[in-house]
Amino acid sequence: MKINEKYMFRCIELARLGMGEVAPNPMVGAVIVHEGKIIGEGFHRQFGGPHAEVNAIASVAAKELLKNATMYVSLEPCVHFGKTPPCSDLIISSHIPRVVVGSVDPFAKVAGKGIEKMRHAGIEVEVGVLEKDCLELNRRFFTFHQQKRPYIILKWAQTLDGYLDVDRSYPELYGKPNWISNELARRIVHRQRTEEAAILIGTNTAMKDNPSLTVREWSGKQPVRLVLDRQNRLPGHLHVKDGQVPTIIFTEQVVSSGTNLEFAQVDFHGDLIAQILKFLYDRELQSVVVEGGQRLLQSFIDQEAWDEAYVYIGHFWFGKGVRAPQFNYQPGESEMLNDTQLQCFYRNI
Repeated sequence: MKINEKYMFRCIELARLGMGEVAPNPMVGAVIVHEGKIIGEGFHRQFGGPHAEVNAIASVAAKELLKNATMYVSLEPCVHFGKTPPCSDLIISSHIPRVVVGSVDPFAKVAGKGIEKMRHAGIEVEVGVLEKDCLELNRRFFTFHQQKRPYIILKWAQTLDGYLDVDRSYPELYGKPNWISNELARRIVHRQRTEEAAILIGTNTAMKDNPSLTVREWSGKQPVRLVLDRQNRLPGHLHVKDGQVPTIIFTEQVVSSGTNLEFAQVDFHGDLIAQILKFLYDRELQSVVVEGGQRLLQSFIDQEAWDEAYVYIGHFWFGKGVRAPQFNYQPGESEMLNDTQLQCFYRNI
C-alpha cells in the first residue's frame, strides 16, 4: 500500500466512527502526519459539533510541527460558515503546507471551493486518493445532494422456498408475526436501523405485525418511523402511534398531528414513491429503509427506486403464502449468519 493510501485508509476508518451521529453532515476523518509519524487524528463526531479537521488539529500537542506536516482528509474541507467556521480557513491559519483529499464535496456551498481556496493560499493539494472508497463511505450524502433524494435501502426476510409470510390458508398462524430470520440477523437489522435516517412500512405490515420499528437490540440513534395509512384506519394502540419515536404517517385524510406523531397528506392516486422521496428530501432525511410487505417492496423495485437491498433467507419452508418480491439482480455479497443467509444487492455498483 502506498503512503498516501495508507493514511487515507486511516481517515476512512476514523470517519466510520461517526456513523449514525453526524447526518445530515457527511462522515469525515482526518489524519496529520509529520516525518512519517501520525501526530494528530480526528473525525466528525456529532452533527453541529467540530469537524474532523478541527478535531485533528486540536489533538496535535506540538503545534509548531504543523508547518511541516501533511493533513489527510477523506472529504474536501468546507469553505462556508455553517454551524462551525470553515475548515479550510483553519488549515490555512495553521500553516499546514500540504493537504491530501480523498474526494471532492458535492455540496453546492463547497464543491471544489475549499480546494481552490487552499491552493490560492499556497497549500499543495492532492485530490482523489482512495476516491472510490471515500465516495462509498458517504454514498447517502452524495446521493442526497447529487440526485436530490434519500438513499434507498430495501430489506426483507424470506423462506428457503421464497415466501415472506403465511396467508389465510394458515389460520393458526395468520395475523401473527412469523419470524423467519434468527436472533443474530435481527441484531444486524437493529444495528442497520441506527445507521439510517428513516424506516418505512405499509398499512398491512403495521396492522398485522404491530412492529415497534425501534432500535432495541443495538445501541444508537432511532430512525424516524414512516407509515402508509391511506384511509387513516390504523388504531391508536399500535406501537407506531405510541409517541415514543418521531413518526410520520402518510395519508389522504386531514388529521391533526400530536406529540412525536405527524400526519402528512399525500395523493395515493399519484406517484406515491416520488411524493415520499420529495417529502424526505425536504426534511433532510438522507436515507430510508423500506421494510414493508410484498406490495410496497415490489413497487420500489418496479420503479428501480432503490440503491441497496438486504435479503435474509431463513431456514424455513412455508410451501405457500405471500411470495417474496421478484428481483432480477445477483447478490454482490453473501454471508451466512448461522442458519440464516444474508444476501446483499447493490443496484449502482
